[in-house]
Amino acid sequence: MVIPLMKQAEDEPGADERATLRYGAVWAEGVACAVEARRALRAFLSHAPRTGRLSLPAPLAIDAELVVSELVTNAIRHAPGPCGLILQLSEEGLSITVWDTSAEQPVVRQRDGQRFGGHGMHVVHTVSEDVMVRPLGEGKQITARLRPARKEEAGAVVEEAEAVVEEAEAVIDTNPAA
Repeated sequence: MVIPLMKQAEDEPGADERATLRYGAVWAEGVACAVEARRALRAFLSHAPRTGRLSLPAPLAIDAELVVSELVTNAIRHAPGPCGLILQLSEEGLSITVWDTSAEQPVVRQRDGQRFGGHGMHVVHTVSEDVMVRPLGEGKQITARLRPARKEEAGAVVEEAEAVVEEAEAVIDTNPAA
């Protein structure tokens, strides 16, 4: 059963833009779908600015879609029974949690161009700042945290990009035919 986003992602009474925005969905066995989970993520992220929160940068939103896809797909493939998705957006970033009924721990395999499949958890670990697996009574939950670049990190990237642009403009000024 999926509860509509507007019922889930509303601000808590009296909460401000610093409060964590949450969304959750639960799917019965055989009903979960990675496409539906990605749609829920996109709806959640598009709702966030309407609550006074900043939008997630596009590259981070793309990484979040990868994480949701991989974690939900793994739950569908490797765990019998229901599974669920919990999204939490705060000033620190986005937490994506998927729970399922399998107690089997996920395996992070190294990249192998000769192997078909089995790269999902490697992708999740690559794009996430932190990935945690926690056993539950029946099953487990996997939480991946994605964090936007801090202002000082973003400032350094902007300064570097501006320097590259200045160098390119200097080259163009000295060689107008280029």
